[in-house]
Amino acid sequence: MPTSPPAATARERRRWARYLVDERAEAEVYRRLAARRTGEERAILLALADAEGRHEAHWLALLGGEPARLPRRSASTVVLGFMAAHFGTVFALALAQNAEARSPYDDDPAATPTMAADERVHHEVVRGLAARGRRRLSGVFRAAVFGANDGLVSNLALVLGIGATGVAPQFVLFSGVAGLLAGALSMGAGEYVSVRSQRELLDAARPSDYADGALGDLDLDANELALVYRTRGMSPDAAEARARDVVGVARDGGSGSLVGPVTDEDEGEVVGGAWRAAGSSFLFFASGAVVPVLPWLFGLSGLPAVLLALALVGLALLATGALVGILSGAPPLARALRQLAIGWGAAAVTYVLGLLFGVSVG
Repeated sequence: MPTSPPAATARERRRWARYLVDERAEAEVYRRLAARRTGEERAILLALADAEGRHEAHWLALLGGEPARLPRRSASTVVLGFMAAHFGTVFALALAQNAEARSPYDDDPAATPTMAADERVHHEVVRGLAARGRRRLSGVFRAAVFGANDGLVSNLALVLGIGATGVAPQFVLFSGVAGLLAGALSMGAGEYVSVRSQRELLDAARPSDYADGALGDLDLDANELALVYRTRGMSPDAAEARARDVVGVARDGGSGSLVGPVTDEDEGEVVGGAWRAAGSSFLFFASGAVVPVLPWLFGLSGLPAVLLALALVGLALLATGALVGILSGAPPLARALRQLAIGWGAAAVTYVLGLLFGVSVG
């Protein structure tokens, strides 16, 4: 006579209840995200929520129904739910991607192999959705992080290097403000020139209508028009056929033109306005560069000002590093510490140089 499975221990039931709470929280996150999206992305997110519902049903069955008491949600699921409700989809999806990668089902005998496989697939689905948002955000995000961090690190290095020489606090403040303006103007000017130059390069590469008026006079069987299309990436046969069509249309009195869609012609990524790019770079740099100047701006001097500047910039570097980690799907803490080490390392070099060429800040 077959024996019934042993009764679950209290520890196992607590673990299953934790899984139940987490599955419900993740399903709720996906539904909240779906409410902010339309079309295919909405359908995918709702399908993920349904899958989490199947996992929820598994743990309910093992528990024998709804437990009288459930554990509180973990801190990570609370943060994920808050991000899904109040911030952009890309931030919440990046956190959800990390959550799906930490699934414990591979090592838990109470979870079925199908559930463990589901979680692995969910990780890839969420990563694919997050990748769409990352691509849309990448240009602005790169400029913001690069500009703000450049301002933080360069101006911190400047004020610490000047301050370490023992000069008057007013001179340190003046140097910091000058560094902010000089750096922000340099960033803005550089971005303007970069975007403007890229636009000019694209304009130079774009086909023109210079030869359109002569198309009707070309020899249908012996002309170099096919070479134009070959320079744009067409095969010799396709270029020859296209040339004959264009010349034939022009000779019949039609509106043949060299300007138009051609194979393999890609003008690259969309380029924003030069002035808008310059203004954004100016503001991003200035927002970072003002942080290390704040202690002197509010009247501090000497070692207290140095320590407070280090603390303020350190917090800002940790925040931007963690943000990069979240959006890239990498561990936020590791990226935050990396950002901090780079920023403080650069500032330490200039501070030591200031001590070598001056006196103590104390």
